[in-house]
This record gives sequence, C-alpha cells and structure tokens, in this order.
Amino acid sequence: MKVTSLSLWKWNGDTIEPTCLGKGEDVNEFGYFQRGSVREMLAFISRTIVRRTQPGQRQSVEQDAYLVHVTNRNGLVAIAVMDKEYPSRSAFCVLGKMCDDYHDRFGDSWRTVTADDPRGDALMGEAIVKYQDPMEADKILKIQRELDETKVVLHKTIDSVLARGEKLDNLVDKSTDLSLASQMFYKQAKKQNQCCAMM
Repeated sequence: MKVTSLSLWKWNGDTIEPTCLGKGEDVNEFGYFQRGSVREMLAFISRTIVRRTQPGQRQSVEQDAYLVHVTNRNGLVAIAVMDKEYPSRSAFCVLGKMCDDYHDRFGDSWRTVTADDPRGDALMGEAIVKYQDPMEADKILKIQRELDETKVVLHKTIDSVLARGEKLDNLVDKSTDLSLASQMFYKQAKKQNQCCAMM
C-alpha cells in the first residue's frame, strides 16, 4: 500500500483551473531523473480531476496502476493518488482528515485565495508520511485488525490444548469449574449436534 500524492485545492468551477492550497508527494519509488516528470503528471491529473468534481461529490478514478480518490466539500477539494491496494474506505477517511486539518489550521482563508498557495504544503507533507499506514486514518480498520489478531491467538490457544493429546470431552469431565448441570448440557448439546459441533 502506497500513497503517492495528497493535495488540497480550491474548486473554481468546471471551466476555470482550480487553485492549489497545498500538496505533498512521495516519488522516491521513481528514478531520480523521472521525479520531475512524475510531479508534473500528478499536478496535471489532480487539476483535471478536481475541476470535474462538483461540490458535494466524491469519486475514485482509475489511472494506470493507481486510484485517484477525490472529495469536494463545498469548494475545498482533497485528492489522493494511491496504489490500488490502499483500501478505498481508508482513502476517503484520509481525505476527510486532510480537509478537517486544513480548516482547523487556516479556517476559511482558502476562499479568498486566487493563486496557488504553498501554505498547506507542510500540512500535506506531514499527512503523506502519517497516512502511508491506512490504520492511521481509519479507526474501524485498526479495530478490525486487532480483532483478527485476537481471533488468531484464540485459535492457537485451543489448538495448543488439543495438540497435547487431550480431548475436550476429557477436560469437561475432569473440570471442577463446571457444575454438573453445565457438563450435562454440554453432553446433551453435543449429542443433538446443536452446539459445540466444531468440538
């Protein structure tokens, strides 16, 4: 998963070029002499897609091996160029956080900008480093990954008990923690194949 470019723009309508409010790029994967051309191409693609994204709209556009995600919040447009492995949900979380962070720092001053403004470059530079990991933007993805790891640990624990040659039935019979009623319930449920089918 790789974020190649993050940028913010002022949408000036679909006939006028948008105004850049800040950008951050990570072009280290390209050769040194190619980086200038790659930056120009990123700017061209971003300007073109931003101009064609109406207020209130969000979209994803496929460009070669990349997906370009864009959202237009009443004229403040966030755009991200990422590889196809980066989760789309996380990408739109990144775009939302970019808009929020910019607005928190600069307020509505972007509405009066008439030429490309580098004030947001530092903010975008920080964001492109931070959001290389999609879990930094998408807390649900982070929680899901933690749950998956916990589930793996739980499966390993049960497997390790069974791997020692002990059968779960023997453990239930020997357990002093289970009441007689619980042991009977386990055995009846197993017989009727309604519960504990995996055991």
